[in-house]
Amino acid sequence: MTTRDLSLFGVVASLIVLTGFLQSWNAALAIVNMGLISAIMALGVNLQWGFAGLFNVGVMGFVALGGLAVVITSTAPVPEAWQAGGPRIVLALLLGAATIIGAILAWLKLPRGWGRSLTLLALLIGGFFLFRGVFDPAVDAVEAINPALQGNLGGLGLPVLLAWPVGGLLAAIAAWVIGKTALGLRSDYLAIATLGIAEILIAVLKNEDWLARGVKNVNGLPRPVPLEVDLQQSTAFVARAEGLGMDPVTASTLFVKISYSLLFTAVLVGLLVLAQLALNSPWGRMIRAIRDNETAAEAMGKNVKSRHLQIFILGSVICGIAGAMMTTLDGQLTPGTYSPLRFTFLIWVMVIVGGSGNNFGAVLGGFLIWFLWVQVEPLGQFIMNSVTAGMADGSAVKEHLLDSAAHMRLLTMGVVLLLVLRFSPRGLIPER
Repeated sequence: MTTRDLSLFGVVASLIVLTGFLQSWNAALAIVNMGLISAIMALGVNLQWGFAGLFNVGVMGFVALGGLAVVITSTAPVPEAWQAGGPRIVLALLLGAATIIGAILAWLKLPRGWGRSLTLLALLIGGFFLFRGVFDPAVDAVEAINPALQGNLGGLGLPVLLAWPVGGLLAAIAAWVIGKTALGLRSDYLAIATLGIAEILIAVLKNEDWLARGVKNVNGLPRPVPLEVDLQQSTAFVARAEGLGMDPVTASTLFVKISYSLLFTAVLVGLLVLAQLALNSPWGRMIRAIRDNETAAEAMGKNVKSRHLQIFILGSVICGIAGAMMTTLDGQLTPGTYSPLRFTFLIWVMVIVGGSGNNFGAVLGGFLIWFLWVQVEPLGQFIMNSVTAGMADGSAVKEHLLDSAAHMRLLTMGVVLLLVLRFSPRGLIPER
């Protein structure tokens, strides 16, 4: 990293420290924690776009799978739900998978003609009705078990930190399926395909209550750090906080957020080191050569589609891990919040502003854009209140200006993106 790069990181760090002094350290640490997660997401997208030129706008689908991993890994199982319909749901899913595999084998093995088409049609229709016949009654039975608080199968009851690599594994499986079907498409069609598949994944999370309670959300997820209430009830912690001249409630909140920061920093540093090693390895040079000229790379014997699939899976794994980390931080799974604005547009802005193709640029963009996303709206409200302070109450101009403060986030993102593309089109820390 150059002196200029370090200066840019210093500016972002100064903004966060200034937030701690002017607002509160709780607010500053909240920005740090989500900034770390955003930087990890940006790192995953940068692997796909910056290294390989793959235009993936289905980021939120992989993030959602990471969130789902927390539920199915760390929450306690619901014995009543499993007794009511758990085995039948598993059987139905196996029947669905067998139907798909059978259809693929029939398509590959049977000779072309009406016989293959009729066999394929019979397998798909018969398998569909068999699947629904087993699946629907089992789902109804599971969702009828205490629907106000449960209505789902629950999870495995394992430590929540194990959910982070599981989130990466689920994202990898989905990326393999998507990559095998969509990576042969041109970049614009690939973007449409990944966006559509991500929306399908989100729709499944929202509607399949037996899996993760759908839009009812899963609250009270296990945490890898102590609860604030437990710290406040600890005599030793209270004594230590009072010895430092701090209120125990504030001290417990700060302790929890700092604990999360240390965990997230360890993950980010580990992934950043691995990404840098990959970038500077022969494999990384090959990936960038494919990105720059696929025809020339293929003429030299490189398997372009296989390498694209590799990098697509690796980037998706990182997004899945980040999704699991974010759900752990929130303490709840809320499928309704997985919007394209937050998990696709914003992450792409981070990568473009930070510097596509540069891992440190992606990290810088993650922190900077998340800071602006959080701070711009209250700052805009303050500015509008100051500007309109002398205007008469009920003035149409005053009301319009005050209402416009809610759009400051989108305006700022657009302005920042335009300025960077105009004066530093390769990002703040460009690829070297």
